[in-house]
This record gives sequence, C-alpha cells and structure tokens, in this order.
Amino acid sequence: MATVTSLADAVADLVHDGDSVALEGFTHLIPYAAGHEIIRQGRRDLTLIRMTPDLIYDQMIGMGCARRLVFSWGGNPGVGSLHRFRDAVQNRWPAPLEIEEHSHAGIANAYVAGASGLPFAVLRGYRGTDLPGHTATVRPITCPFTGEELTAVPAINPDVAVVHAQRADRRGNVQLWGITGVQKEALLAARRSLVTVEEMVEELEPRPGAIVLPGWAITHVSEVPGGSHPSYSAGYSTRDNGFYLAWDEISRSRETFTAWMEEHVLAGAEARR
Repeated sequence: MATVTSLADAVADLVHDGDSVALEGFTHLIPYAAGHEIIRQGRRDLTLIRMTPDLIYDQMIGMGCARRLVFSWGGNPGVGSLHRFRDAVQNRWPAPLEIEEHSHAGIANAYVAGASGLPFAVLRGYRGTDLPGHTATVRPITCPFTGEELTAVPAINPDVAVVHAQRADRRGNVQLWGITGVQKEALLAARRSLVTVEEMVEELEPRPGAIVLPGWAITHVSEVPGGSHPSYSAGYSTRDNGFYLAWDEISRSRETFTAWMEEHVLAGAEARR
C-alpha cells in the first residue's frame, strides 16, 4: 500500500546510485519536480528510461545523473535539439552516456511485457527501419504459428518508476486524466514507484476518461502542486511554452546551463528537506 510522504523522503528511499529509473508522462504530467529532487540528491550512474526524453532528462544528463539512456525519441518539443544530451553523447560531458534507441511502439510494448510478467514483447514495429542494426536489444523472432518474422524486445522492469498525476486519496490511490501515455504500464512494471500529485483529497470523485492507479501498486505518493511545470497537468495548469523556447538558449552552453541549474534547482536544496 502506498505511503504518503514528502518528495525528498520518497526520492531518498526509492532512488539509489546505479538504478534504472523511468520518469514517464506524455506531453503533460511530466514529473519535473521529482527529476529535480533526484538531481539535488546527487544520484549518479542511473539508467534513465523514457519514451520521449525532453527537458527534464536534458537537465538530469547535464547534471551528471545518467550513465545510460533508453528512449524512443529525444528533443525539445517544437523547438529543436537537447543540447546537454547531445554534448554528453558527442563530447562525454559531464560524463559518457550510452544510448539504446527504440521506436515508440517498442518502448510501450516493453513496458507492457514488464507489467505482465513476460520476458519480452513481440511486435512488427521495427521492420523497414535500421534500428535492429544499431540496437542490440531488438531481435528477430519467428512466429511459431504462421512463420512470419517479427521483432522481439526485452521487457522493461525499472527499479523505480516516477509519474505525476492530478489527485490521490489518503489511501494512496491515484487518479489521472488527459493524455495518459504509458504511466500505468511503467508503474506496474517497476519494482518501486513514486507518484507526485497536484493535490491530496479525501475521496476520488469519478471523472470521464480518468484512470485510477491503485495504492497497492504504488510505493510512495507525494503532494507536489505544480510538480509537472513547465509541462502541464490537465485541469490544474497550462503548458509554459515560453520556457521551452528559453531552454534552447539556456542549455546551449555548459556555462549558462550550469548557472541556471544552480540558481533554479540546486539553490535552497536544504530548505526543501
């Protein structure tokens, strides 16, 4: 059953050096606050997993948290490249970064396999691409019934999955709505999990299109209003488009990036604990 605790305490309990960590959220409900807390606590050698690594992974990579990245698309949505990601791959700054690239379908199915207790997922999604030639975890497999050649990818079972949602009740059940991405699958596939929420409520009221993540599948829940900024939480906030544009310039050089992170993420870390 989920334990309601502070964000700092939850990260300290769940995320350890060398862990595989999936911070999921698609377009909105991206768990930026949790990612910042991982940075503040100085975690290192993480394998970061995310269907669409964007600004939060650019920040975590640039601050030296990551050793490896498993992903299916990376960029600053609507703007361009992730400069800290690129610097790590091309110039090994601040540390070398291994990459494992998949398709969206590959990552999504790998989470489903992990959540289902299966060793791998089977799909058609890689045929006609050059990814099998560059990603060792993409393998051909023959259907035993039809003889069709398909593709297999290993299940993803993160040590920790982190998602953001709109609400949780006092028993740790979580409610989210809007574009849900693969949050449910990532959480059910993970060994440990953290959900940050906009607010805690006594009861979860039914809402059209909402899904509920049961408290028995979650390790910790933390109330973090605004925890998805600069992305948005449907029903609570709007996307900060200006920040995504500004990040392109902030992150372009190591100096401006480091200064911004020290001022906006690292400063006052002790006061947050």
